[in-house]
Amino acid sequence: MRLISYNLNGIRAAIKKGLLDWLATDPADVICFQEIKATEKDVDLKAIESLGFHAYWFPAEKKGYSGVAIFSKQKPDAVFYGNGNMQSDFEGRIIRTDFGKTTLINAYFPSGTSGDERQTYKYKWLDDFFEYINDLRKERANIILCGDYNIANKAIDIHNPVGNKNSSGFLPDERAWMDKFLESGFIDTFRHFHKEPHHYTWWSQRFPSVRLENKGWRIDYFSVTESLQNNLKSAAIYPDVKHSDHCPIYLELDLK
Repeated sequence: MRLISYNLNGIRAAIKKGLLDWLATDPADVICFQEIKATEKDVDLKAIESLGFHAYWFPAEKKGYSGVAIFSKQKPDAVFYGNGNMQSDFEGRIIRTDFGKTTLINAYFPSGTSGDERQTYKYKWLDDFFEYINDLRKERANIILCGDYNIANKAIDIHNPVGNKNSSGFLPDERAWMDKFLESGFIDTFRHFHKEPHHYTWWSQRFPSVRLENKGWRIDYFSVTESLQNNLKSAAIYPDVKHSDHCPIYLELDLK
């Protein structure tokens, strides 16, 4: 199974930048989008379906905000929208699909960059999510979690760790949560294959030159339960695909 995770920063804007043409190149079997900022009614579904995808949307209640979607060429056995957390579900942050014995969760973690209130919410969301996914593991042992985590875990995952030590997304408590999450039995699949620095998935739009200079953050991840370690085939980041301030990330597993 070939998987893509991609924060679009608005699917309508991404389509105007050639997203559908890129999807027509068959980059993956299942594509998980975050921050779609739209509903099914806002786009040409026939154009998406003509590419062979079944599309599952979980938009935010607030128009033009957040939201996640999964486009899959294989119809999943089950689809679950949200995780029962009222505010998280209101913001359209989690969608889950089951394929046989494997569960794929697409999540858009909150950002805390807009102020203390959202940072506090982010910490609460992280704690609630940790409980949710560990409860789920009791019945679904094989889990793939992808999305925009809005956390750069290690110094290697950010171009200027010293200058950003007080920045949301690289705060000690956020990084400690990420460490706890991985130590609970998950694998950071990109780092499983790639130990070298200078791989990023997001670049600030406030300073257009930073993407050209590759001054970014790695905040988008595929994590899998350790039970899937022997199924991992490859992982990659695609910085040259440019429909968003993020870029797609890739994971291939053998689930046969």
